[in-house]
Amino acid sequence: MAIRACIFDAYGTLFDVNAAARRLSAEIGPGWASFSDSWRSKQLSYTWLRSLMGQHADFWQVTGAALDFAMAAHGVANRDGLRDRLMQLYLHLEAYPEAPDLLRRLKAGGLTTGILSNGSPAMLQAACASAGITDLLDCVLSVEQAGIYKPDPRVYRLVTDSLGLRPEEVAFHSSNGWDAHGAKLAGFRVLWINRAGQPAEGLPCPPDHELRSLAEVPALLGL
Repeated sequence: MAIRACIFDAYGTLFDVNAAARRLSAEIGPGWASFSDSWRSKQLSYTWLRSLMGQHADFWQVTGAALDFAMAAHGVANRDGLRDRLMQLYLHLEAYPEAPDLLRRLKAGGLTTGILSNGSPAMLQAACASAGITDLLDCVLSVEQAGIYKPDPRVYRLVTDSLGLRPEEVAFHSSNGWDAHGAKLAGFRVLWINRAGQPAEGLPCPPDHELRSLAEVPALLGL
């Protein structure tokens, strides 16, 4: 069955999650990259743990709690409102350079484009506007509509329910291996954008394709 929609994870797939810490690296210190990794790792851990605990909070709150942990773990002091500045920068993460052009090509090819993300609606709206891709997206779906985080199957059903498509008509793109597996379990055609060259996850339902960047997508889709 032909692909009719291309749906993307947001953070790490379209938006560079290290951009906020990179911008303030001089204040964070030489270990800023490790700090950024800790922030991201704890952010994801809190989404999974809250889902298992039945204690949902939106991604803005989770991101703040993860940042507090990372600052404490790395001994980064909150000088001159560093925490608040990092949080505000998270609303304006840089898009990967190839992302806008890819979205334009997909739309020119007659495909529906959209986001399915853990991000809260306000966070996603701000990030898309800052990256200049709002008009290149037909839908921006947040897990807040399901009240639980990926990879819960209810989250992926938001796509098919919203677009009125069969799962196999959707190409789902994510840089997160666990997200790629979750999307494949939901029946999507899945492209794992393995930017970091990570080994395959030991999870059920592996993705259909493994790419190194979004720039490889058009050739795979025949655009």
